[in-house]
Amino acid sequence: MDTPGSAEQMQDDEPKDIAERPKWDNKVQYLLTCIGFAVGLGNVWRFPYLCQTYGGGAFLIPYAIALVFEGLPLLHMELAIGQRLRMGSIGVWNSISPYMGGLGVASLAVSFLVGLFYNMILAWILWYFFHSFQSPLPWRDCPMNLNHTGYVSECEKGSAVNYFWYRETLNITPNIETSGSFQWWLVLCLATAWCLVYICFIRGIETIGKAIYVTVTFPYLVLTIFLIRSLTLPGATDGLIYLFTPDWETLKNPDVWLDASTQIFFSLSLAFGGLIAFSSYNVQKNDCERDALIVGLVNSFTSIYASIPIFAILGFKANENFNKCRNGNILRLTNSFNIGDENITLENYDDWFNYFNNTDPSEVESLNIKTCNLQTFLDESASGTGLAFIVFTEAVIHMPGLICLTSFTVALIFTLGSGNYWLGIFNNYVGSMPLLIIAFFEIISVVYIYGINRFNDDIEWMTGRRPNIFWQATWRFISPLMLLVVFVAYVVVEAEKRPTYNAWNPDYVNFPLADVQHYPEWVYAICVLLSVLPIVSIPLVAFYRFMGFLKKYIMNRNNPNPYQDESFHGEL
Repeated sequence: MDTPGSAEQMQDDEPKDIAERPKWDNKVQYLLTCIGFAVGLGNVWRFPYLCQTYGGGAFLIPYAIALVFEGLPLLHMELAIGQRLRMGSIGVWNSISPYMGGLGVASLAVSFLVGLFYNMILAWILWYFFHSFQSPLPWRDCPMNLNHTGYVSECEKGSAVNYFWYRETLNITPNIETSGSFQWWLVLCLATAWCLVYICFIRGIETIGKAIYVTVTFPYLVLTIFLIRSLTLPGATDGLIYLFTPDWETLKNPDVWLDASTQIFFSLSLAFGGLIAFSSYNVQKNDCERDALIVGLVNSFTSIYASIPIFAILGFKANENFNKCRNGNILRLTNSFNIGDENITLENYDDWFNYFNNTDPSEVESLNIKTCNLQTFLDESASGTGLAFIVFTEAVIHMPGLICLTSFTVALIFTLGSGNYWLGIFNNYVGSMPLLIIAFFEIISVVYIYGINRFNDDIEWMTGRRPNIFWQATWRFISPLMLLVVFVAYVVVEAEKRPTYNAWNPDYVNFPLADVQHYPEWVYAICVLLSVLPIVSIPLVAFYRFMGFLKKYIMNRNNPNPYQDESFHGEL
C-alpha cells in the first residue's frame, strides 16, 4: 500500500477534470471559509451549554485533551487528504478504497441531519432579531394576565426572559408526547432561514467565498459587544469564576469525557465532509499543517471567547435571582418578627437569620424560608438548547433549491410545541456516535489503507516537510485508540441508563425548575435509529462492493477469459 514516489506519480496521472477544479480566489478566503465552517453554533451555542451542564471548568480539561489528541490530528488529516486528492468527501473515500465509499455518504447524512436542527436555531435567531426592534423589548417585563389584575403566573414564577423563550417563542408543551400544533411564526422564520441558505449556495464556491467575509467576521463583532457589556454587569465575576474553576469530582463522571470528545467534532466540524470539500479547492502546493493549526486554535479561542460573555451574564442573572430569593426571606422575617424596615439588609441577612433560628426556630420553620445558594442558581440559571437565547436576551435588557425545500419540510417537526424536545434529541444522538464512527474509519482508511508512508510523502510534496513525531504518533495509534475507547464507553454508558430530558412544565411542583422526565419507549427507539441511520451506509457500501467482487470472481472462475492465459499469448 505504501508506494514510494506516489505524490509525483499522482501528479502526473491526475485527470484533467480534477485539474480544472475551481480554486479559491486567495488564501484568506479559504482560511475564512474553513474557520467559518468550523466556528459556528458548536462554539457559541453547544460548547457553553456543555460547560454549564458540567459545572464550567470541569469540562475544559477533557476538552483540551480531546482537542490535542483527537481534534487537531483529524483536522490536519482531512485538510491534507482533500487538498491532495482534490475531491469532495464521497470522491476521496471512494478513491482510497471502493469499500470505504460509504464514509462519504455517512458524512453527507450526518451533515443533512445536523443541518436540519442547526437551521432551526438560525430561525430562532431571526425571531429574536425581528423582535429586537421593539421598545421596550418584549422579554423585559412579564405580560399582564387576562383580568389585568397582575402578571401571568407562569412568568412570575420564572422570569420574563424565560417566559418569552418557552411560551412566546416555543409555546412549549409540558412533555414530548404532547406534540402541540405548528407555531406559524417559527414556520415563517424557518422558511426564511432556508431561503438564506439557498441564496448563499446558489452559485456554489463563488457565492460562498463572497459571503464568507461577512458571515465570519460579523459574529466576532457581536460577541465583542456582548463581552464588553457583560463584563460591566454586577455578578459577572461570579460567572467567570464558575466557568474557569473545575469541580474535580465532576471529572469522575464518564459523561464529561464522552461529551468533550464528541464536542470536538462539533467545534471543529470534523467528519462532516465539509473541510475535505473546502480544501479540495485549494492549490496542492499549500501548507495544510499550518492551516490546520490556525483553524484549530482560532476555533478553540472562539469557544472560550463566546463562553466568557455567556457565563458573565449567567453570573449576573444568578446574583439577581440569589438576591431576589434573599429579599423574599427578609420580607418574611421583617413581617413576622415586627422589625423595622431596612433593619435587615442583604449584607447582614445571614446574621439575622442565624439569630432568629437560634432564638425561635419553630417560628422560622413556619415561615417556609427559602434556601438561597448562589452556586445552585449558577447551576440552574439556564440550561439546554435555549441557553444562548435566554442568556443573550438577558444581556440585551441590560444593554440549493430542492435540498433546501426537503430540509425545510423535514425540519417542520422543530416548529411544533414539542419541537424543542426533538431538537435536543437530534443534537444528542445525531452528533455523537455517528461522528465517532466516521472519524475512526476515516483515520483507519488514510493510515492503513491509503498508507501512512504514502500520506507522509504527499504532505512532504505539498508542504516541503514530513509530518513530525506528534502527527505520526496520533495518526497511527493515539487518535484511533482514543476514538475506539470513547465509542465503547459511550455505548456502555448509554446502555446502562434510561435517557431523560428536561421539560418546561408550569404544573410541576418545583416549577420553574426543570421537570426531568424519561423518554417514552417509542421515542427512545427513534433515538437509537438516529444514532444508527447516518452510518448504516458504511457497512452497506462495503457489503455491496464485496458482493460485486465475489460475483465477478465466481464468473471468472466459471468462464475463464482465454486472453488472460499466458499460453495463449505465447502462441500469438
